[in-house]
Amino acid sequence: MASARVAIVTGAARGIGRAIAQHLMDEGWRIGALDLPKSGLVRAFPSRQRNSLAIDGDVSDEPSTRMAVKSVLDRFGRLDAIVSNAGILVRKPLRQLTLAEWRKVIDTNLTATFLLARAAEKPLRAAKGAIVTIASTRALMSEPDTESYAASKGGLVALTHALAISLGPDVRVNCISPGWIVTTREEAQKLRRKDHAQHPAGRVGQPRDIAAMVAYLLDAERSGFITGANVVVDGGMTRKMIYEE
Repeated sequence: MASARVAIVTGAARGIGRAIAQHLMDEGWRIGALDLPKSGLVRAFPSRQRNSLAIDGDVSDEPSTRMAVKSVLDRFGRLDAIVSNAGILVRKPLRQLTLAEWRKVIDTNLTATFLLARAAEKPLRAAKGAIVTIASTRALMSEPDTESYAASKGGLVALTHALAISLGPDVRVNCISPGWIVTTREEAQKLRRKDHAQHPAGRVGQPRDIAAMVAYLLDAERSGFITGANVVVDGGMTRKMIYEE
């Protein structure tokens, strides 16, 4: 019997990252779940689970990314996929945004994918594996006071297709750009009817919507001819003309 496929999922303690990791485990994957210390990662992925490994680390830190790859290889003996999901948002007026804050967002949302791809290149090539990055529709459109976030996500879309060309044909690399995804029960309870109705799909998104697309893009049998793509999963909002009446 072939060994189970293995993926590293970053930002896995909660929200979209946790949903991705759980969905992949439900499909038979083994998961290296990476998130910051004290993020609740161990509660989400306890050590008694044989198909998961909780890894404390900062994705923007080069030694941490190398350690994560090594830890997964030591535990599971292979690495088939990276899901680069970890991200942060600093929403401030431009004049108040500090250079340190700008760099932190860029390092977490963009540079981390470069670090992980570089650290994992050899095992991913050996496995004929895949990388999925999680960007945002904010790579395509913006709200006020989101310069660092939009820049990081736009860069991630571009980095995705650059990696697809550099790592192909051994490794496929694709991007998912989520729209409005509600990640907590408290947020879901605050949703109004019009929040759902404004979406052409008729509802606000859920983490499972992104998790299902990740699983599809990682599966070479189903998506083997897809690489370098940015898949927008937003209920149709970026295709909707909006004018104030």
